[in-house]
Amino acid sequence: MSTQEAIIRFDRVSYNYSHDKTILDEVSFSVRKGMKVALMGQNGAGKSTLFKLLTGTLKPDSGTISVNNQLTVATAYQVISPDDMDLTILTYFQKHCTLSEHELKRQVAAILDVVHLVVKEDKIVRDLSGGQQARLLLAAALIQNPDLLLLDEPTNNLDSAGIDHLMEFLINYKKSVLIISHDADFLNAFTEGVLYLDTYTHVIEQYAGNYYDVVEEITQRIEKENRQNTRLKKEAIDNKEKANYFAHKGGRLRNVAKKMREKAADLEENMVDVRREDKTIRPFTIPTQTDVMGAVLTIDSFTIMHNHTEITKPANIILGKREHLLVSGPNGIGKSTLIESIASGNAAGAQITPGTRVGYYRQDFSTLNFDDTVYQSLSSALIESGEAMTEERLRSVAAGFLLNSEVIKSRIGSLSEGQKGLVAFARLVLLKPGLLILDEPTNHINFRHLPVIASALSEYEGCMILVSHVPEFVRQVHIDKVLDLEK
Repeated sequence: MSTQEAIIRFDRVSYNYSHDKTILDEVSFSVRKGMKVALMGQNGAGKSTLFKLLTGTLKPDSGTISVNNQLTVATAYQVISPDDMDLTILTYFQKHCTLSEHELKRQVAAILDVVHLVVKEDKIVRDLSGGQQARLLLAAALIQNPDLLLLDEPTNNLDSAGIDHLMEFLINYKKSVLIISHDADFLNAFTEGVLYLDTYTHVIEQYAGNYYDVVEEITQRIEKENRQNTRLKKEAIDNKEKANYFAHKGGRLRNVAKKMREKAADLEENMVDVRREDKTIRPFTIPTQTDVMGAVLTIDSFTIMHNHTEITKPANIILGKREHLLVSGPNGIGKSTLIESIASGNAAGAQITPGTRVGYYRQDFSTLNFDDTVYQSLSSALIESGEAMTEERLRSVAAGFLLNSEVIKSRIGSLSEGQKGLVAFARLVLLKPGLLILDEPTNHINFRHLPVIASALSEYEGCMILVSHVPEFVRQVHIDKVLDLEK
């Protein structure tokens, strides 16, 4: 097969999620053998849907999708399915890989080593940390040695060592890769092209180069389109003014006026639709509970995992209002387990002041009821805060997080992972918590939103616990104390 041969081709493909939600509108693009291409776009644009169309899980409404039938294709999705949570590591591989049982058992240990996942094969998937689950998703795809590797947000939950290892692997991977990610620096290390799914036009724009090249090209294009429209608009106005002048003169000048109006109309018709950039969420504030005083949280001890063994360590942490704690440590050491036990009130070595309202942002969004509509979810947070339920307040907060009238009516389970994250932040604004606990709040979120979120967390005046593997994000957040579980 020639390296220039297209292994994927979309030809005028259209797909509608529902009768009123278009994802793709006559989309055409191709990917050549050996290319490593980033698929980018706003949260909820339909990037993960495109993967499902590519693998045949979904069928297009019109158009044709051609994938070379000699290709082996493997996908690492964003999250592990709830149906797989009670499987062991080995049975998870058996379910998702086409290898024979003998071949699979021979390769599992080696592939776990490739992704730096140190666990026993009989460990239950549910008991893995978020970072370990991310590595398992990747391992299940890599063990198939696919000709085309589809990766959906593979850096979510990975610590810096895991991201560096994945980056090095992809740089050296000789086959084709199509990857969804909001991490521009990660993508720039190995991609050579970008497919940009425009959430406004529902078409895919294809660019050569890395993401920063694309940003520069789009910026220049928008500036050129704006300049062109400004010139055409000025000429149209000039012609209309002259037409009005000649029309009042009467006689043959009325024909001149008519031609000038026609020219003005032609000029306005030639104005182009300027490419719209992804919207960014509005700056926001998370109000804090006003009736909580003194120490909000005390931590006397905590438990970590070391060499598959639980170890309890002493601590002396007291947090009050306006105090922010960063919990750090590598994947699998027990960060999420610790803050989940604190949030639920079940931590043996931690105590929350009674009456404190806890706002808990989980990396898997399991604090959200996926059967609720967005409207129902936001309403319940507003009611829990004790604030009077007002339609204006709810819709104003929702709009700030790009949750428009169409999204508000949708079930949370039908949203993209990024949109679920925005719903979770909107709930925190409405909840007015006294203790804010956040587990990897950058996962799935469009990178344009992250500085806005960092600013809101930094300015939060309540007590806060943060877990994040993104150093650039953490540097933008005011932190008072650090609990390093590894030390």
